[in-house]
Amino acid sequence: MPTLHIVILALVQGITEFLPISSSGHLVLVPWFAGWDDQGLALDVAVHVGTLGAVMAYLWRDIADMLNGLWRMLKGKGVNSSVRLAFFLVIGTLPVIGAGFALNHYVPGGIRSVEIIGWTTLGFGVLLWLADRFSVTLRQMDHLRLSDVLIIGVMQCIALIPGTSRSGITMTAGRILGMERPDCARFSMLLSIPTIVGAGVLKGLELYKAGDVVAMDAALTGAGMAFVSAFIAIALMMVWLKRASFTPFVLYRIALGGFLLAVTYGYVTV
Repeated sequence: MPTLHIVILALVQGITEFLPISSSGHLVLVPWFAGWDDQGLALDVAVHVGTLGAVMAYLWRDIADMLNGLWRMLKGKGVNSSVRLAFFLVIGTLPVIGAGFALNHYVPGGIRSVEIIGWTTLGFGVLLWLADRFSVTLRQMDHLRLSDVLIIGVMQCIALIPGTSRSGITMTAGRILGMERPDCARFSMLLSIPTIVGAGVLKGLELYKAGDVVAMDAALTGAGMAFVSAFIAIALMMVWLKRASFTPFVLYRIALGGFLLAVTYGYVTV
């Protein structure tokens, strides 16, 4: 694959992974519009490693607190809020693990329909706006209950349909539950860590079985570009959400979804 293609796909993955606009949908659309061959499993794994590194680097304090809390618990010093958060991340990830294995078994190639991506991009964008506009902001991440985490975890399963956006649907669920915007984003990103690890392991096993390989320089380029772009996107999103709403992301989703449906139904030719 040409270096330019790798760079563009890595940038798209990095920028869209944690914004509520769907990375999987964009990774389907870019080769489709550009007429490129599918990027393959190897590059998928590389760019996911890059985005995983970015979110772990940005949230290193939360991760360190959870590890420290777990270590203290093992030493018999009790359970603190960080251990509770780690437990919640495990519980919140279980539904999507089950759903992911089921989808991979029954639809091994995934869902790649541009029509579906158009509808999910548009529909779940509107849902995010409704949740953001009409929910009462009362709670922070520390106020989450087990029932809240289960709701967010089940909602996350819908993101297996491209265009839904894992970040978008979990932030939507958080807003419906009354969480503040930055806390929605922070919990969504923490929840992404075990999800990306699980998806990476699954893709890695598929890669091993298929014998798909990619040049080391291509993998490093993809992972590096995805890391940098994801870290910048996360930082900018968190600054924005501390002072404003999800509306710009919603408007982007409505515009993109409307365009994709116009192309699908023949109103626009590309």
